[in-house]
Amino acid sequence: MTLLQGKAGWGLLIALALVFPYVVPNNYFLSVMTLSYIFAIAALGLNLITGYTGQFNLAHGGFMAIGAYAVGLLTTDYQWGFWWAFAAAGAVCGVLGWLIGMLSLRMTGHVFSIFTLCVGYIIYLLIEKWEAVTHGAVGVMGIPAPAHPFGGEVDTPIGQYYLMLGFLVLGAVVMQRIVRSILGRSFMAVRNGEALAEALGIPLMRTKRLAFVLSVIYAGLAGGLYAGHVRFLGPELAATHHTFELVMFMLVGGIGTLFGPILGSVLVPWLTQSLQFLQDYRMVVFGPLLIVLLIFLPHGIVGTWLHRQARREAAKRAQAVPPAPPVSAPRTGARHA
Repeated sequence: MTLLQGKAGWGLLIALALVFPYVVPNNYFLSVMTLSYIFAIAALGLNLITGYTGQFNLAHGGFMAIGAYAVGLLTTDYQWGFWWAFAAAGAVCGVLGWLIGMLSLRMTGHVFSIFTLCVGYIIYLLIEKWEAVTHGAVGVMGIPAPAHPFGGEVDTPIGQYYLMLGFLVLGAVVMQRIVRSILGRSFMAVRNGEALAEALGIPLMRTKRLAFVLSVIYAGLAGGLYAGHVRFLGPELAATHHTFELVMFMLVGGIGTLFGPILGSVLVPWLTQSLQFLQDYRMVVFGPLLIVLLIFLPHGIVGTWLHRQARREAAKRAQAVPPAPPVSAPRTGARHA
């Protein structure tokens, strides 16, 4: 884990990702990793509002579906270019996030989570029942692949892989800039204590709304990439279990860390794929494995390692401080010859 620190660590990870298509035996593994990158982008957004700001949003999968349907419907029904529809998907999710955030973020704790869970279910019902717009249970078919800047479409497995990898790297860089800025410090101050953050002069509602909007924009853009990769959409994309999958990715990797959601988004799908030979019993094995992981690594893989590293550094600093010299007791009484 020490090798993954700083710019050298990120460079090593990107180098490994670049050579990955040339070491896998077939395109199936390439497709699994491509989908992992897409969900990692959505998990980064959920981590911003939940891990850094402390608001447990359970409508995140619904916003990902909105972004996917925005791309799918605009490209198939209205003949928009993919990248124009992709930009519109982020804008639509941002506007809806601002409106929904104005209502939901007035609530706190589990009330906010229940409200957003209901919002996610409403999104699912609208996609399934509003047949005149979303095509209902039939879904959206024939979605074009992302357009290549030099003409044509990026429709090969290796081309899709590198496209999603590029967006994941860009999303991670932007997220790093956000969380390390003054704005990111404001998000973390709200997470650590809303009353204290407000006392320090941080505009509470505006800060939480901004975090919510940025997070759902990530979800919408991830959904747009999903539409361009899968090329078919159905209402099940808005099902609430997708949100809980994103939560699982955060918990496994490390909530409130930058690399944690990415690691969880890659590790969990590969773990489930490795258990495919168990068929219907694979979840019987995967469930206890996940529970054991959360018991022994309560902050996730990355979070637990960072906590242990911080404790070791604190212990080293404590040992480096020289002990204070003993203070002799003052003498009392008169001296006798």
